[in-house]
Amino acid sequence: MIDLLIDQRARNIGAFEVGRVLPFARHRMVGPFIFFDHVGPVDLPKGLAREADVRPHPHIGLSTVTYLFAGEIMHRDSTGVEQAIRPGEMNWMIAGSGITHSERFERARRQGGPMHAIQSWVALPTGDEETAPGFAHHEAADLPIHNDGGVWLRVLAGEAFGLRAAVKTHSPLFYAHVVLDAGARIALPRDHAERAAFLVSGAAEADGRSIAPGQMAVFSTDAEAVVRASVPSVLMVLGGANIGERFIEWNFVSSSKERIMQAKADWRAGRMKLPDLDNSEFTPLPADPPPDAQPMS
Repeated sequence: MIDLLIDQRARNIGAFEVGRVLPFARHRMVGPFIFFDHVGPVDLPKGLAREADVRPHPHIGLSTVTYLFAGEIMHRDSTGVEQAIRPGEMNWMIAGSGITHSERFERARRQGGPMHAIQSWVALPTGDEETAPGFAHHEAADLPIHNDGGVWLRVLAGEAFGLRAAVKTHSPLFYAHVVLDAGARIALPRDHAERAAFLVSGAAEADGRSIAPGQMAVFSTDAEAVVRASVPSVLMVLGGANIGERFIEWNFVSSSKERIMQAKADWRAGRMKLPDLDNSEFTPLPADPPPDAQPMS
């Protein structure tokens, strides 16, 4: 049963707009997933201005997940990693106690090309919020795939559909890229307390309700959650255990407001190391939000 349909909302990130899905006022998180952006599809021009890139910026208390359908992003972070992110690969960055990274559209700048991606944040459980930062990259060929009965899926993280991904996670969750033929169905696993499906393209329905591209269907706990494609469709399915209340401000996530204030002070004071290979510029901390900013839960 669908509890809620969330429409992506346009957000400008400089070079182009993205579709922001999570956080949402009426449903801030799905399991540990606290942030979900649909990037593109958009064609980036050759000679794209450097100002379009995501300059070095900090994170705490979460893992970032970047998954591409098309294009390429060059990732550089303060642990010394430099990694091109390409379609079908799993790129999982653990921010933990603090990391900085940049995301550059260098391939598009050289030759132009498409960009289509999902960027999400997974909040770390309370006991792991200060874990050491790190980055894991898994080639597409290393990710478990199921293909049968008009259903193709790739499990990116966690465990679902009888498959387990290799990337290390800190709480029970699942995250998968799903392609359905017209008329094909997929049932989301009941062993995860919170579950959702985001329709990237196509047309689908669940519980007698239509799901349009750019919508996320959030399902009731313990209820049947079956998505059927009306036409060939692409989805991202996700969920996991509720990890409790979280606060989110700018790029920081924490169970503690005080920890976020400390992270802001550290960034302002230059105490967070920039990426070795990308340290000539950075993203300034934005102005403080109003004092009645709400927690994410």
